[in-house]
Amino acid sequence: MSACPRRRIGFWYRFAAVICKPPLVVLIKRDWRGMENIPADGGFITAVNHNSHVDPFAYAHYQYNTGRVPRFLAKSGLFKKGFVGAAMRGTGQIPVYRESTDALSAFRAAIDAVERGECVAFYPEGTLTRDPDGWPMTAKTGAARVALQTKCPVIPVAQWGCNELLPPYTKKPHLLPRKTHRVLAGPPVDLSRFYDKEMTAEVLKEATEVIMAAVTRQLEEIRGEKAPETPYDPRRERIEQRRRTQAQNRRGEQAPGERKQNEQPQQAEGQST
Repeated sequence: MSACPRRRIGFWYRFAAVICKPPLVVLIKRDWRGMENIPADGGFITAVNHNSHVDPFAYAHYQYNTGRVPRFLAKSGLFKKGFVGAAMRGTGQIPVYRESTDALSAFRAAIDAVERGECVAFYPEGTLTRDPDGWPMTAKTGAARVALQTKCPVIPVAQWGCNELLPPYTKKPHLLPRKTHRVLAGPPVDLSRFYDKEMTAEVLKEATEVIMAAVTRQLEEIRGEKAPETPYDPRRERIEQRRRTQAQNRRGEQAPGERKQNEQPQQAEGQST
């Protein structure tokens, strides 16, 4: 690793490491591979799967040890107050302003960071995976947008193990037996075929699928099993859930009429006696 990227770590990142690394070392064993694929200099993107509230800290530990610290995109509310806000600002994380006129500022900031020679870490799924078996789900196009704008390397990174320590959408950790955090960074994703194309929604979607396929291949290697052919799609699942709910409601509306029909013979029988 060159000396330049290590000088960019800065006080706040080193201070955060002093606080966060000891509990991570105690709680999690490490099986970290692919560090040679993290560029020694220049701006780049990492695309990382997300399956636990703990994994941003564990993944940051992994990349910190390469000398190229990640700049995460994070909710803007985390930057506003107190020690956490000071740490987020001091470590150079990038605020995301959701559902506001500043929503695109995160992408501009990410592009600026890459052009300054920084690493920007994307969780392309945008949230914890909802796939029942923990595989990467369909992703948002932000990482692809920054990658095609800057033509920077995109490093696919898969991780597994923090989800066993703290499963997604739960609050109770499973501390024993001690879990292993497995990370595998792959070689850069080849997006060159998209560089000369207009950055349409379809191009961004296709480039995103290429990135996520690379992340999924890394995770398949870590887990030693094949991912589903079709990634879990939360939007499609919401549509299917609405259809199921509507079908149940229709059946519920029909039920009183069916009961009334069943009662009519009994009434007729009572009248004849």
